[in-house]
Amino acid sequence: MTELGPDVWPPAPIRTERLVLREPEARDRTAIVELFSAPEVGTYTGGARPREELERVVPEVPKRRPGLFVVDLDGAMIGTIELNRRDADHRSQVRPDDGEAELGYLFLPRAWGHGYAAEACAAALDWFAAALPGEPVALVTQTANDRSIRLAAKLGFVEVQRFEEWGAAQWFGRWSSPPASA
Repeated sequence: MTELGPDVWPPAPIRTERLVLREPEARDRTAIVELFSAPEVGTYTGGARPREELERVVPEVPKRRPGLFVVDLDGAMIGTIELNRRDADHRSQVRPDDGEAELGYLFLPRAWGHGYAAEACAAALDWFAAALPGEPVALVTQTANDRSIRLAAKLGFVEVQRFEEWGAAQWFGRWSSPPASA
């Protein structure tokens, strides 16, 4: 994945009614290990990684990456959101001539079912629409992941196609940000 563009990334923390979207910090390491080792989280992402491996490879201070937000609830990480450009190997019909932006998200199982993902993703998409008006965003999830497809629809993603990749049927959606106002 590549950077979104020349804008400063990540921006100042984004605040919603209940959440803060911010850069990763050292205090997030334990939650990052928990997130990527949780079997429930790995169900639709190729499987959970072994906790012992993650304890070895996740740095003490998680790397800040363009396009990565930690989702913070009451001072604790509950998930991550990414907005990145798809690389040349994963071009699509959304923006085949250029690497379109893609939204990705992962949340700890204890945060599921409370509307946090919808709230956080909507805030990230609002920021994206202001930073890059009129630019579409892609989202890919397994067709078996009903919750993710429902969230995509709630956020305004429209199905573009279904295809087979990574050994599973995939759902590909497109979100269109409002064009820049004149």
